[in-house]
Amino acid sequence: MLRAGTALTCLACRKLVTTSPGVRVPLQTLNPLSRAIHHRGSPGTSLHRAPPRSAVRHFNSLSRPPLRPARPLPRGPGFQPRRSFWVARLATRLLRLRYLLLGSAVGGGYTAKKTFDQWKDMVPDLSEYKWIIPDFIWELDEHIDFEKIISALPDAEELAKLLPDFEKIGENFSFLKGLVSKESSGESTFRTTGNQGFDSNDKQYKKVSDKEKADQLQEELLRTQMKYQRMLERLEKENKELRKVVLQKDDKGIHQRKVKKSLIDMYSEVLDVLSDYDSNYNTQDHLPRVVVVGDQSAGKTSVLEMIAQARIFPRGSGEMMTRAPVKVTLSEGPHHVAMFKDSTREFDLSKEEDLAALRHEIEIRMRKSVKEGQTVSPETISLSVKGPGIQRMVLVDLPGVISTVTSGMAADTKETIFSISKAYMQNPNAIILCIQDGSVDAERSIVTDLVSQMDPQGKRTIFVLTKVDLAEKNLASPSRIQQIVEGKLFPMKALGYFAVVTGKGSSSESIDSIKDYEEDFFQNSRLLKTGMLKAHQVTTKNLSLAVSDCFWKMVRESVEQQADAFKASRFNLETEWKNNYPRLRELDRNELFEKAKNEILDEVISLSQVTPKHWEAILQKKLWERVSTHVIENIYLPAAQTVNSGTFNTTVDIKLKQWTDKQLPHKALEVAWETLQEEFARFMSEYKGKDQDDIFDKLKEAVKDESIKRHKWNERAEDSLRVIQHNALEDRSITDKPQWDAAIQFMEETLQSRLNDTESVIKDMVGPDWKQRWLYWQNRTPEQHVRSETRNELERLLKVNEDHTAYLANDEVTTVRKNLEARGVEVDPILIKDTWHQLYRRHFLHKALSHCNLCRRGFYYYQRHFEDSELECNDVVLFWRIQRMLGITANTLRQQLTNTEVRRLEKNVKEVLEDLGENNEKKVQLITGRRVQLAEDLKKVREIQEKLEAFIEALHQEK
Repeated sequence: MLRAGTALTCLACRKLVTTSPGVRVPLQTLNPLSRAIHHRGSPGTSLHRAPPRSAVRHFNSLSRPPLRPARPLPRGPGFQPRRSFWVARLATRLLRLRYLLLGSAVGGGYTAKKTFDQWKDMVPDLSEYKWIIPDFIWELDEHIDFEKIISALPDAEELAKLLPDFEKIGENFSFLKGLVSKESSGESTFRTTGNQGFDSNDKQYKKVSDKEKADQLQEELLRTQMKYQRMLERLEKENKELRKVVLQKDDKGIHQRKVKKSLIDMYSEVLDVLSDYDSNYNTQDHLPRVVVVGDQSAGKTSVLEMIAQARIFPRGSGEMMTRAPVKVTLSEGPHHVAMFKDSTREFDLSKEEDLAALRHEIEIRMRKSVKEGQTVSPETISLSVKGPGIQRMVLVDLPGVISTVTSGMAADTKETIFSISKAYMQNPNAIILCIQDGSVDAERSIVTDLVSQMDPQGKRTIFVLTKVDLAEKNLASPSRIQQIVEGKLFPMKALGYFAVVTGKGSSSESIDSIKDYEEDFFQNSRLLKTGMLKAHQVTTKNLSLAVSDCFWKMVRESVEQQADAFKASRFNLETEWKNNYPRLRELDRNELFEKAKNEILDEVISLSQVTPKHWEAILQKKLWERVSTHVIENIYLPAAQTVNSGTFNTTVDIKLKQWTDKQLPHKALEVAWETLQEEFARFMSEYKGKDQDDIFDKLKEAVKDESIKRHKWNERAEDSLRVIQHNALEDRSITDKPQWDAAIQFMEETLQSRLNDTESVIKDMVGPDWKQRWLYWQNRTPEQHVRSETRNELERLLKVNEDHTAYLANDEVTTVRKNLEARGVEVDPILIKDTWHQLYRRHFLHKALSHCNLCRRGFYYYQRHFEDSELECNDVVLFWRIQRMLGITANTLRQQLTNTEVRRLEKNVKEVLEDLGENNEKKVQLITGRRVQLAEDLKKVREIQEKLEAFIEALHQEK
């Protein structure tokens, strides 16, 4: 019974260890508990007597201690021997099995737990790297129904249909193997492989011609490839839709986190800054970009559009459309949109009207960039295109290379295109995408020679053969296409060779239709069927993937070297600034312009602080200087020739009315505007102090001139001013003696000033007098001598008749001429009249001043209207009217200046400053100097270095 129990225990232990049939598990692999059981009762263990044991014995939970000899029970009277309960003892032995099983389970569980803890300790803690995975990955299950996606996937039967026919593939490989053995041994034997589980004795293959079998194999491989290609495209499309959903939700701020710039956008910003940077320290731009070059109409633009997945460029039949380099930054995004670097407008590339507007805008920008008399321009147009599934890279589409200059082109167009292309290709890190038209003879290509000159080893060139459909149709020998894509026809070398089809040549074709046409063509093309083209060398999809991989490889290899070069350039610039301008801030041109702008606006505001008294004094003085000649010559002198006061007043009133209607208001506004200009200029010049920067002088002068040029006085101001002036001149009532005295003083000052001017004119006419001739050795000219004799003769005439009129009669002119001829002086009558005019003016002014002194005490007679008095002071009243009109006009102009015109001038200044702020060329002209250029270079180099460092950090994180 014990042996049976032990056997059962061993059987339970064996179930704990799973072994293969016929394989005996070593005893050492079992748990010590199970090993003990195995030794005691295993059927395969020979039974033998236990070796003699020492006095010290070891026991465990499964070993039984030795039975002690039973004590003999006392046998008394009536003793009966004990019954043997063998059934109970057997049950007891069997029940001990539960302890064996329980011990084995506990021991095995403990050992498994210990092993699991050891493995867990060896696994690294990945919780610290959880930040690498974006947040939206952890939340995909919240926003995407994976069960729905799984249900949409094809089932096993559909997937089986997509898989290749392995039976036929096995036949084809057997045929190839037999074909090879036939060539080597001369035997024609076809054997099948046994990898697919087919028995070669059960199947017999029919003998067919080698050509038919090779064609069958090629078609099968091509069909298999197309199946995989379609399945890959379907998966890519689904992936694109999923990414689009995720990006759209991320755009809407579902995750409430800041969206960082993409890697390609950061790199494109660096290139944009570099394109505007003119280095003086030989720090050249050697950052990678994909340069698309090719002959004119070779299909450069079409290839670029296929990579960008949109018809974004203007198209023309045979004419030059790309007139300037176009930098296109391709990146992935939720929507298919395009945007210019200097604009905020987004063009939706899924809408035809936006596509047409984008093409029109590109064409306009190209034509604007071309200078007059030129055909192409080196100025770069920067454009970014985003969309789902677009490969990230930066491409530059260059004008097509031409061999002949046609009519309408500039004479240097060919050389200009070559220089632009070389400037981009000479960058040692630029990837050259060489586009060759496959539909024309290869010998007509110009671009291949140019590319081979710039990259002789072909380490950064990718060759693309376009229009392969036309090439296959037109070429008599398709092997030329094979020679081209294998790099054997052209002397140039390249990293890779590709053949693409970019549509049927119609500008109305969509990208999807072009893709379908390209896929159908290569699927049925004999170039692929005959093995002339490899599958990885065809379609623009494979081309874009290869170009993107090459681009990023070049970026990773060269970007840190460029960052070090700009770091060295920054150190040189900072050292020069510290040595030359140690106490000045590093302000670039824009910052200097803002500083000058604030100073100019402060100066304009200072005009409002001018006192009204100062404005009126300046205006009155300048207005009288402007109109005094007209008042004396055309009003006062003619009126003074009248015989009585009535005629005098009538003449004065008529002439004042004519003057007010025609000239006076306009003259007053001119004076006010000139006064405003002078005050503005005075404040700008007086603002200069120890903190004034002379670098702003040209800018301030330009702002002042342009503001004054734009300023226009209020048109209605002249009409209102005319009414005010007319009313002021009609008033003749002098109310008090101070006004009378002020009018007399004004009249005396005016007449005395005129008398001094007249004396000066006469002195210049007659030359130095006898005193100056004797003391200072000065001589008269012949003309001055004639005028001096004429003056003496005319003065004698005035002494005879002091009340002579202002004009000489003809007989008087004849008399004076004859008297002079008698003294041997030949004189012209016109000279006599000119001399008389100045002499009579002086005579009249002397008389007017004498009369003015007499009128000082005439206010009493004026109040009585000069009744019973021979004194007439109407000229004093005239000057009072003029003086009062000047005061009222000055007050009116001052109000208009302070209330309206100063504000309008300030507005004009702001507009001029805003226009100059947007015109970089003007700022360069007006703010110049080595200090400005050095600050500009420092700013650019720092910006480039910072952007490069940020890009490198992001690039390392992406790795």
